[in-house]
Amino acid sequence: MGVSSTEQASTPVKETSEEVESAGLTEEEKLAQEEEAIAQKEAEEKAKLEEQKKAEEKAEQEALKKAEEQKLAAAEEMGLVAATISRVVDGDTVELSDGSKVRLIGVNTPESTTRTEEYGKEASDYTKSKLEGKEVWLQKDVSEADRYNRLLRIIWMELPSNVMDENEIKTKMFNADLVLNGYAEPSTYPPDVKYSEQFVKFAREARNQGTGLWAYGESGTTKGDLDQKEVAATKTVEPPKTQETTTTESKPAPACDIKGNQSGIYHVPGSTYYDRTKAEVWFCSVEEAEAAGYRAPKR
Repeated sequence: MGVSSTEQASTPVKETSEEVESAGLTEEEKLAQEEEAIAQKEAEEKAKLEEQKKAEEKAEQEALKKAEEQKLAAAEEMGLVAATISRVVDGDTVELSDGSKVRLIGVNTPESTTRTEEYGKEASDYTKSKLEGKEVWLQKDVSEADRYNRLLRIIWMELPSNVMDENEIKTKMFNADLVLNGYAEPSTYPPDVKYSEQFVKFAREARNQGTGLWAYGESGTTKGDLDQKEVAATKTVEPPKTQETTTTESKPAPACDIKGNQSGIYHVPGSTYYDRTKAEVWFCSVEEAEAAGYRAPKR
């Protein structure tokens, strides 16, 4: 049986809770109610965004921490130690934040402290601009320190992924950077010969281009002709001979005939003890011997 239109009209319509609540409210009260609902919704959205931001920041911090741990693990595996350079002494010597001094191995810059050599100040200023106040990575070859208790180290400006990759050596190792840019020459003293071949190669490139100290000719270099040093840089000095072994000394490179002995004293040809001195290492000049920490005999 159908419902008449009169019955339909008399059937009460269900009202929503909002409509019930707003019934009898003034327009101002209704507007205030709507604004409150909007504000509450915005607050909920803001809180949600803040929670999301915190979660993202936490994830980022955890990722950075993990990356740092991986970096330190990789550095340890390559034998690299983090350090901060507090002061530059000269082109090839720096001081760390803990007060210890580091002598860069495999290279030699013109002097700027004990005496003035061509391009010495430029080399010192360059090292300051690249290293002073910076965090670096130190790499030991064989020797721990020289006779002046300076640590003997390779300095990496950035952490390499492979310490023997030539491109990384060129772009991240400061010792190599000095040679490539003509601020230093190769100066290798066994047993620290890990990068001697690379340094000689880089020095040849700098010399051929007349870069840095090479633009001054022989007066700009610290130890003479590179071709002679190319021989000396890759030469391995034999350990001191005992009575049971042969007493034949290793031969010096041409023009590198200054002898350095076990006591840290150098002897030039014609000096009193030259002929009876067994050389542990050969030097091409007095300057080279003194730069390596050797001194002249007292008599």
